[in-house]
Amino acid sequence: MTTKPMLHPRNQHREGYDFARLVAQTPELEAFTLKNPLGGTTIDFKEAAAVRMLNRALLKTHYGIGFWDIPARYLCPPIPGRVDYIHYLADLLAESNHRAIPRGPQIRALDIGTGANLVYPLTGQSEYGWSFTGVDIDPEAIRSAQDICRANALDITLRYQPRREDIFKGVITPDDLFHVTLCNPPFHASPEQAQKGTRRKWRNLGKTPSTQLNFGGQNAELWCPGGEIGFIATMIEQSMDVAEQCLWFSCLVSKKDNLDPLYRLLKRARVAEYRTVDMAQGQKTSRFLAWTYYPERQRSL
Repeated sequence: MTTKPMLHPRNQHREGYDFARLVAQTPELEAFTLKNPLGGTTIDFKEAAAVRMLNRALLKTHYGIGFWDIPARYLCPPIPGRVDYIHYLADLLAESNHRAIPRGPQIRALDIGTGANLVYPLTGQSEYGWSFTGVDIDPEAIRSAQDICRANALDITLRYQPRREDIFKGVITPDDLFHVTLCNPPFHASPEQAQKGTRRKWRNLGKTPSTQLNFGGQNAELWCPGGEIGFIATMIEQSMDVAEQCLWFSCLVSKKDNLDPLYRLLKRARVAEYRTVDMAQGQKTSRFLAWTYYPERQRSL
């Protein structure tokens, strides 16, 4: 097994990848396996095809997803870290549910930028039975997500956002009520910055720098004007207009230095509370920012 010791306690991947079990469920994965220096089984994480096949095996083995595929060059996210976000959101909602982890379709989640991979709705619905609505600005990503839903007979609502500059506007209707929103935002401010980040990741993986990333990613998934901080600033601004339609808004924040200016924006928005939730994953630390306009006494699920 490949140990990932600091994932969330409920994360199924906390003890690492059980390749024997994964290969038993998805025999095609065996062709991508190799031995690490300690004699354990792993894959070459520098190879996009290997990462994609590992994801397919993980989703089938742990989350009951019989069919999963994405178009070439689209983001292929690391499953353990994405699921951690879901588990920590469940902990956040439990605070308003007498400390009990909320389960069932009455819990409604809005996934901003759901992508062709649909990873948050797939894992969140499997783990907790929540109802998911996924939003994306890319028609091809929406079509891919629809194919995954049809192949697995999943009840996930998908909405196309035609305006790149909007996040909540146009996709949250007057009748919508959500318990939580979640988002993996574009991290970079330009294609050039995205390519620079890609080359750095290749170097960290010990391979000759390239503009092709092993985890893939289209422009809309990797960059937007203003980068991460600009995207989340727009999200905060637009959340004010739908403040009563969601209990907790949230978004991943990759750069710790972005937190202080975002805190200032949240104070200006007069939110009732905001917090940063840290998620430790091996040697990497990630985090998400969450905010609510509801006073604590009004947060009962």
